[in-house]
Amino acid sequence: MQNNVLILDFGSQYTQLIARRVRELNIFCEIKPYNKLPDNLSEYKAVILSGSPFSVRAEDAPHPDLSQIRGKKPLLAVCYGAQYLAHFGGGNVAPSNTREYGRANLSFVKEEEVFFANISEGSQVWMSHSDTIKELPTNAQRLASTNDVENAAYKIEGEDTYAIQFHPEVYHSKDGKQLLENFLVKIGGLSQTWTPDAFVDTTVADLKEKIGGDKVILGLSGGVDSTVAAVLLHKAIGKNLHCIFVDNGLLRKNEFEEVLKQYEGMGLNVKGVNASARFLDELAGESDPEKKRKIIGRVFVEVFDDESHLVEDAKWLAQGTIYPDVIESVSATGGPSATIKSHHNVGGLPDFMKLDVVEPLKMLFKDEVRRVGASMGIDDERLGRHPFPGPGLAIRILGDITREKVAILQEVDAVFINGLKAWGLYDKVWQAGAMLLPVNSVGVMGDERTYEKCVALRAVESTDGMTADWVNLPYEFLQKTSNDIINKVRGVNRVVYDISSKPPATIEWE
Repeated sequence: MQNNVLILDFGSQYTQLIARRVRELNIFCEIKPYNKLPDNLSEYKAVILSGSPFSVRAEDAPHPDLSQIRGKKPLLAVCYGAQYLAHFGGGNVAPSNTREYGRANLSFVKEEEVFFANISEGSQVWMSHSDTIKELPTNAQRLASTNDVENAAYKIEGEDTYAIQFHPEVYHSKDGKQLLENFLVKIGGLSQTWTPDAFVDTTVADLKEKIGGDKVILGLSGGVDSTVAAVLLHKAIGKNLHCIFVDNGLLRKNEFEEVLKQYEGMGLNVKGVNASARFLDELAGESDPEKKRKIIGRVFVEVFDDESHLVEDAKWLAQGTIYPDVIESVSATGGPSATIKSHHNVGGLPDFMKLDVVEPLKMLFKDEVRRVGASMGIDDERLGRHPFPGPGLAIRILGDITREKVAILQEVDAVFINGLKAWGLYDKVWQAGAMLLPVNSVGVMGDERTYEKCVALRAVESTDGMTADWVNLPYEFLQKTSNDIINKVRGVNRVVYDISSKPPATIEWE
């Protein structure tokens, strides 16, 4: 693609939001670590420098080589990027008297400048820094100020280089999307052509070229990601796609049979494999969350290795990996951000498995996957299915896994999810599930004392899983659901509701 935007990641918590905002303008972008610039910069038509937790004055601060970018491509420097250009360009960056964090309003805007087209004084922006730009770099011209930050935006004369001290990517910067559009479209000259239809056309063509006449094995889960990946691959290679749905013994109640039935009539070649005993036996006695994930990932690969030998001349393993999986597993595509947790379908295959990996969705966020699926005619019910973790109920059972615990949680989960659907709440929630806690609590049923399990219900709203907030479900619903669970599921006598957001919590408990 010649219509790409390169985002250099300096470790900011907001870097992925920059990518989201750019893509909302129908412009494709990629995030790369600041210290691993792509070999071929000609593929990119504009560059954005992210913020960072570092200070430009620190000895270990990120120090990229911008010689192939400055003055040669439109460049937007955000927060740390703006301070970096100033600090190493003849300006002065110093600690701020007070930490400049939160909402602010532009008190001065050079409105005749294209960069601020349709943005006026008073526009709310979001600040997040402890250093401030005291003096602009050489040949710089101030474009905007707030009451507390004189040099809130500037440009370098003779270059398409712009810098801002605030964050246009966050929701609180009310005209942030307009500013990004001004930079990318009006200044950078990029076309807004990256649509779901365009993604499908490009991806199908790439898959045909990459795979050719080879056979591909795809692990279906019944979820949105693997379904969209399957339809994309089917468009590209047709009958050479072999889909396998594995029952790992950690699915929701009756999910194995229901998912297989869902795919009837879609024209896909789907095979169901019941490997539940194999997974549960391997997990026996293991309580560590990361080790459970790794065991499931290993057995998952082993099952596929067995199945691949049954498909003559299979050369590829396809996976529904999406961008948040990659970001959380490999630290912002190799950048300086912290790794949160491993994902079972990220990180490659062991040497013994002689299959190459193809991941047609690995650069998409969840909402983008849904839009791509809709453009290919996948029905709303399938696209609206809540995300479900690859390790399944294993990471919703805190502590060791037993068949009895799985059975209990399946029943609890069924009451909760079916209740959401019956009350018309399912489509208002992004993801929901129940957690089986490793504690017993005292209760009373009739005249008898009980000492049974406690479960936590979790329902969140989100767009892509990178951030999430808990859903304020009606008290009447929670009351009925709690009663139904305790009355119908033997072994549970207490129900609690999780009201933590991501961050600081994660959506799953393990």
